[in-house]
Amino acid sequence: MFLGFRILLICGKLFFPVLVAIILYQADLKAEIPVGEKGFNDTVLDEPILLPGWFKLSFLDIKEDLREAKADGKKGVILYYGQQRCPYCKALIENSFNKKDIELYIKENFDIIAIDVRGSRIVTTLKDEKITEKKYSILQNASFTPTLEFYDTQGVRVHRLVGYFPPYTIRAALEFVSDEHYKNETFKTYLDRGNIPHRDSKGEIYYRHFSMKSPYYLARNKIRAQRPLMVIFEQKNCHACDVLHASVFQNEVILSRINNIDVVQLDMSGDEKVIDPAGRKITSRHWAEELGIFYAPTMVFYDESGVELLRLGSVVHFNRLNKVLRYIDTHAYRNYKNFIDWLVAN
Repeated sequence: MFLGFRILLICGKLFFPVLVAIILYQADLKAEIPVGEKGFNDTVLDEPILLPGWFKLSFLDIKEDLREAKADGKKGVILYYGQQRCPYCKALIENSFNKKDIELYIKENFDIIAIDVRGSRIVTTLKDEKITEKKYSILQNASFTPTLEFYDTQGVRVHRLVGYFPPYTIRAALEFVSDEHYKNETFKTYLDRGNIPHRDSKGEIYYRHFSMKSPYYLARNKIRAQRPLMVIFEQKNCHACDVLHASVFQNEVILSRINNIDVVQLDMSGDEKVIDPAGRKITSRHWAEELGIFYAPTMVFYDESGVELLRLGSVVHFNRLNKVLRYIDTHAYRNYKNFIDWLVAN
């Protein structure tokens, strides 16, 4: 049991748990800040990272791993997609997996198995196909590392985290899956029940000069647009949004790339009226819910015809965002099957 998060979920009932929850939550945030703030360097690491010794040593036969997890009385399997010199992977390991409560909770409820997105080991899939780790990662659309996929013992993928998330979100995801909350609610709903606004948040969305103004007509299903589109889903009282605008979105290289893209900022919890890329009338809140977005800010990219290319829905800093924007503003998506193929080639 993660005391901090579970107290947050019931904090409307008791005064003392509210105080405890706030203390635990704010303490956790202090440990999370380096990844989101200016001090975090997301360049490729010089030395390979070491995975925790308690990860399962697997022959990468996913079906067999699930059978073993079930036999051991566990809730399922977590597939960890990473890279040896990935700074975000290192941050996840140091900030979350190295915390004793998270380690013990995973070991009790799951087997966690590492897959190298550029690796050559053979994976036996749930369909008994044998392919390399790299090809399997592409098949699973693990565009960004780390990616965590949660499977129940029947082999059904019930949850997914793409990119780096702080310990608070990792704990919530583990309980969301272990306690089977996914059967009754979305992860965003589950998170919102335990949410306390960050005390350093400015409170309002910082609308930038490069963002479209209302009315938000984003349709490109009938008439092809001239440029790709970036939709930034934000929300009020969002510290991560404030950090993005105060750091990465102040960088001249980033701004120069953004100038070649149509951009709109939307409140993922609001009722702004939008005509989406498919030409549908929808509110920003319903659109975000439909896309399964739970993290702010999340950036979703579309091509000129309204086809989703990729999305960034986790902590992001300069190098990762710059690569994504280069892929988009140079129209590399026209020549490569996916973002991973382009990354390997470049």
